[in-house]
Amino acid sequence: MASTSQAPNPGARMAHPDHLGHVIFIAAAAAMGGFLFGYDSSVINGAVEAIRDRYDVGSAVLAQVIAIALIGCAIGAATAGRIADRIGRIRCMQIAAVLFTVSAVGSALPFALWDLAMWRIIGGFAIGMASVIGPAYIAEVSPPAYRGRLGSFQQAAIVVGIAVSQLVNWGLLNAAGGDQRGKLMGLEAWQVMLGVMVIPAVLYGLLSFAIPESPRFLLSVGKRERARKVLEEVEGRDTDFDARVAEIEHAMHREEKSSFKDLLGGSFFFKPIVWIGIGLSVFQQFVGINVAFYYSSTLWQSVGVDPTQSFFYSFTTSIINIVGTVIAMIFVDRIGRKPLALIGSVGMVIGLALEAWAFSFHLVDGKLPATQGWVALIAAHVFVLFFALSWGVVVWVFLGEMFPNRIRAAALGVAASAQWIANWAITASFPSLADWNLSGTYVIYTVFAALSIPFVLKFVKETKGKALEEMG
Repeated sequence: MASTSQAPNPGARMAHPDHLGHVIFIAAAAAMGGFLFGYDSSVINGAVEAIRDRYDVGSAVLAQVIAIALIGCAIGAATAGRIADRIGRIRCMQIAAVLFTVSAVGSALPFALWDLAMWRIIGGFAIGMASVIGPAYIAEVSPPAYRGRLGSFQQAAIVVGIAVSQLVNWGLLNAAGGDQRGKLMGLEAWQVMLGVMVIPAVLYGLLSFAIPESPRFLLSVGKRERARKVLEEVEGRDTDFDARVAEIEHAMHREEKSSFKDLLGGSFFFKPIVWIGIGLSVFQQFVGINVAFYYSSTLWQSVGVDPTQSFFYSFTTSIINIVGTVIAMIFVDRIGRKPLALIGSVGMVIGLALEAWAFSFHLVDGKLPATQGWVALIAAHVFVLFFALSWGVVVWVFLGEMFPNRIRAAALGVAASAQWIANWAITASFPSLADWNLSGTYVIYTVFAALSIPFVLKFVKETKGKALEEMG
């Protein structure tokens, strides 16, 4: 999708909409895609053991079913921009809403393991679309004076979606008497968990009919008068709309379309700055963060925690994720991206190392010794907190700021693709690694968290307070 950067316009920057509440509603409606992103990504956490039991599959096959959604994510993210530029942002949201709905129904009523995997790929495609279209749309409709705060709605919606999915899973498990395969509404509990996503998916689709198309897209297809009306709706009547329309059109004409070949150079195929972006993406995933959101119930049950408690701990972890994200949003512009990344890395090393230590003890009657059990539980929350207040937010900020203008779009696409691939590698490998040695698995994640510290110190430059044009 085309970049949303525009030439400076002091009048526009100071414009305040007449109906700020309406603008907030528009941004929140678009951010429902982020909520579904978080919800659909993590709701599978409640079904992992039930799927293993129902279809009698080993860890390697189970991991592929869990991770296969990430293939859809990568395809959806890669194609959403072009789809949105062709048919509009709103139509793109509606397609994603339909795919989320179809995926939820199909996942709740699978015939066999193969079609469950297919429904998860479809849901992944919707996640990929939502990950691209939401932030772009919000940036394009937000008044300049509020763009940063409204833009944070997407990340906030993602972490809230994760938390709500875990709360719903916990509630449904309790309703089914603590059995993931217990009967609820004529289905097994895990099927209901996956099917409940129909509700926010339909709501997302309905909300998309209540918000305006992006003025930028409207101008790209020649609908100047409609674009002007949308600008009046979101930026207030005091704005010089002829100047704003001209400004957006000027920015659209000036933009350069970066291509893959623009990223080539240096001694290792890509330009060094592209490798740094890829490195940030890979480190963000290789610390094992998505194990906490895709497999935490399985993890806690493997060390003797009963299913109901394990689901509750998944919920409390997701609340900590929200707290950390809010901390990052408060401090990322105050202390800078690089210091926040380093603080997060140190905290993650401590949390992961303590988990590795705790999991190294032999189970007694199928459980960790009491001390090690509490250490593992607290350390898991510490790890998620430090990830959320740093790498969870900072990496996306870096990727949006660190590349030179002429390669930004293409470089961001490559770095994001690397992130999905790294996410898939961790997600697909965890069950088999955990069967091999759970403590050793966490040692690997600890090593990556530790290596991220010299990587940031040596290669990553601070971008706080710099204009995008300064990035060279």
